[in-house]
Amino acid sequence: MKTLVTGAAGFIGAALSQRLLDRGDQVVGLDILNDYYDVALKQARLEPLEARDGFTFVRMDLADREGIEALFAEQGFDAVMNLAAQAGVRYSLENPLAYVDSNLVGFAHLLEGCRYNDVKHFVYASSSSVYGANTAMPFSVHDNVDHPLSLYAASKKANELMAHTYSHLYGLPTTGLRFFTVYGPWGRPDMALFLFTRKILAGEPIDVFNYGHHRRDFTYIDDIVEGVIRVIDHPAQPNPDWDGAKPDPATSKAPWRVYNIGNQQPVELMRYIEVLEDCLGKKAEKNMLPLQPGDVPDTYADVEALVADLGYKPDTPIEVGVRNFVDWYREYYGV
Repeated sequence: MKTLVTGAAGFIGAALSQRLLDRGDQVVGLDILNDYYDVALKQARLEPLEARDGFTFVRMDLADREGIEALFAEQGFDAVMNLAAQAGVRYSLENPLAYVDSNLVGFAHLLEGCRYNDVKHFVYASSSSVYGANTAMPFSVHDNVDHPLSLYAASKKANELMAHTYSHLYGLPTTGLRFFTVYGPWGRPDMALFLFTRKILAGEPIDVFNYGHHRRDFTYIDDIVEGVIRVIDHPAQPNPDWDGAKPDPATSKAPWRVYNIGNQQPVELMRYIEVLEDCLGKKAEKNMLPLQPGDVPDTYADVEALVADLGYKPDTPIEVGVRNFVDWYREYYGV
């Protein structure tokens, strides 16, 4: 089948594109290659993809309405996996309008492309950040999520709502995936594991927010990709038992679903750093700081819906995942 993967030069997009090509799919990878982080890393992710049969790269901004319309009309996609977005919670405090252009305007253009071109399934990255001010653990897709703590989180919640209207009005199957702190080889330089590794190896202090009391449901990249592929292959179905008097936030009478994809094993940030120190063979100098605006203290995924519908649960322990990242980092940067 032919799949459009947006954000194909990104961390998850590149890994997903490789897996789809491995099984014989055609992949059109779209990315704007912006400079939010090192463009050379994005290009390095793309190089092995562009060398493979069945892969086509398109450099385009999701906000380019005419360009997206033409791409959908020309290509005839069976499925769309939207991983393109302005990422980062803290950056959304500095440059909020970047999130409007990509995460809202660009998302609408994709929905329109799917609507008019007979796409069988539209899957998109949401985020654990949508849980915002929720404190009931673990975070369940059946919980209400109306109190985001950053514009990034609000934009992801908005994506879920926008997708629902298209599922309801036009019968477009849509599935949102709430990712929980994805990490691993080829990861994003703005995320903690990458930042910590670079600074520890350079002998610089690392910033440890919330005085190290964060807990995160760290989820390894291969587990994320496996979950995404299973979802792509199973278009969302209406829930015949959905009741408007007691609405389930995870399902609908329309062909619409949201799932958590997380390891279901939250890890304290200090333990995460400890594992990294062991892998690097070097201790970190820590700069202990308070909780940052927009951050949530803990994330913990309830993945029961994913298990029930798709028979899948992520399970890579951080000791394995962090080791794989460190091995990749040393090789890629020659350190």
